[in-house]
Amino acid sequence: MLIFYIVFFFLILRFSVTLFNFISNPKLTRSPRHYNELVSILIPARNEEEDILDLLESIQEQDYTNYEVIILDDDSDDSTFEVCEEFCKGDKRFSVVKGAELPEGWLGKNYACHQLSLLAKGKYLMFLDADEVVANGLINNVIHRMKMGKLALLSLFTNQIMGSVGERLVVPLMHYLLLNTLPLRLVRLSRSAKFSAASGQFMFFDAASYHAHLWHAQVKDKVVEDMEIMKLVKAYQYPVEALLANKYISCRMYKSFSEAVDGFSKNLLAGFNNSIPALLCYLLLVMLGPLFIAFYLDLQLLFFAIALIVLSRIMISLASGQNVLLNLLFHPIQMLSMLVISFVSIKKHLDKSIRWKGRRISP
Repeated sequence: MLIFYIVFFFLILRFSVTLFNFISNPKLTRSPRHYNELVSILIPARNEEEDILDLLESIQEQDYTNYEVIILDDDSDDSTFEVCEEFCKGDKRFSVVKGAELPEGWLGKNYACHQLSLLAKGKYLMFLDADEVVANGLINNVIHRMKMGKLALLSLFTNQIMGSVGERLVVPLMHYLLLNTLPLRLVRLSRSAKFSAASGQFMFFDAASYHAHLWHAQVKDKVVEDMEIMKLVKAYQYPVEALLANKYISCRMYKSFSEAVDGFSKNLLAGFNNSIPALLCYLLLVMLGPLFIAFYLDLQLLFFAIALIVLSRIMISLASGQNVLLNLLFHPIQMLSMLVISFVSIKKHLDKSIRWKGRRISP
């Protein structure tokens, strides 16, 4: 019976976290004011010739005009640099540079972001991934949020675009794990680094505190650099916040099931501090818990457990701007996908074979 109480407590706890996130609605809101500080938009790009123009054009469509855009071509094998160079000729606010050779002890994206920060002149530093698009109003809204909260760092979880069934079996897991396990408002309200969440797809820094600490340099060898930076900034007692992007940023992270599994598996175990027992324990509670309840208990309690899972998926889907019906329909397969991703992540960690965009990543 002890196992039952643990399983049921964990299920209710996760539902309570989801309910808190749904009610507190942690989303980026519209600013009532217009600002004009210089913002440095910094884009590390490696083999992004197919996607980066969409991002650059969406930045041009912003009603905010006082910005500089610096793209760093991180040793691409394709024509990323040439595509960006041609685009930059038409707008003096945009520039592209070649990245330096990756030094020993650094991971690629971390070093690219560090180099970009050294070139930036803005009061704020906005780090974006090259496969995103931004909606009008983003820059002004995040500046307002920074000022109101006197923040050193604001991170946004982007709306995910999914174009295939394979993506829908994996990509929704990102928001599911986030909103089902962490009360997002506590990232701002609690000083404890334990309540940390961040997305490297959007990191917005106060430049003064960034240059004082060189955050990317401090996490130069970390796979999940966004989380490590958020913990660091909180450890220095700076105010921070993490929010849902509320459709101000969208991203199609992957374009197939295999690509999504490969991408998520490089980060999943690192998100559990590279603790295999912690990840396995989570999987047992999340995946085998409902089956345990079904096997040992009566139908009323089973229906109660199913109702909590269904309500959680509905709230998470609505909060993240995803299709409710499809997430409910695919939920069992998504859980199996999470199992696959977990074991792939563990295997990569043990084999020291984590690679991304042609580079080896040390766990």
